[in-house]
Amino acid sequence: MMNDHIIKMMRALRLHILTLVFILLMAASPATLSAKGAYIGDIIVTNSTSSLLLYFNVRDCFTKEIETGIQNGIPATFTFYVELYQSRTALPDKEIASHTFYHTLEFDSLKDEYHIRLSEKNDKILLSLNDAKSMMAEVGGFEVASLQRLRPDHSYRLRVKAKLAKKTLPLYFHYLIPFTSLWDFETDWHTIEFRY
Repeated sequence: MMNDHIIKMMRALRLHILTLVFILLMAASPATLSAKGAYIGDIIVTNSTSSLLLYFNVRDCFTKEIETGIQNGIPATFTFYVELYQSRTALPDKEIASHTFYHTLEFDSLKDEYHIRLSEKNDKILLSLNDAKSMMAEVGGFEVASLQRLRPDHSYRLRVKAKLAKKTLPLYFHYLIPFTSLWDFETDWHTIEFRY
């Protein structure tokens, strides 16, 4: 008898929680979901005397919810994926280089400072929020491959993608901070073809 009562209470509680979640999702404004439209922009491929260099940024990647989450101590990490292929007609394209690197933004509320870690430069930088947002979304002068790995007079295809995900929270904390998944996003691959 007691078990039936507990089961009924659990079902009622589940129904109430699902209803609340549905109402809150329906009330989410379009601005909340605007990071879903993030994309790679201003991509430039050039070279130095020894390396193929890549410049790009991620557009429309910050929402008020992302900023609020960061200011409340939830670190955000942009993961960047870069792939370079030699285009071939009779054979599958040949992979020349593949890279994954990260930009992580954290807020230290005790010092009122924003910290950014750039894994590709092995740097940690202190900035204001606006400067931090710009630096999080920009990649400048990333060395994709040595020019020795490229063959002159051949075609190449370079692909870039970015993904933002909150850092994993400790067990059960994601239940206490609702909708943090709304500010996760992944851009489409942006492809540029060039001849070296």
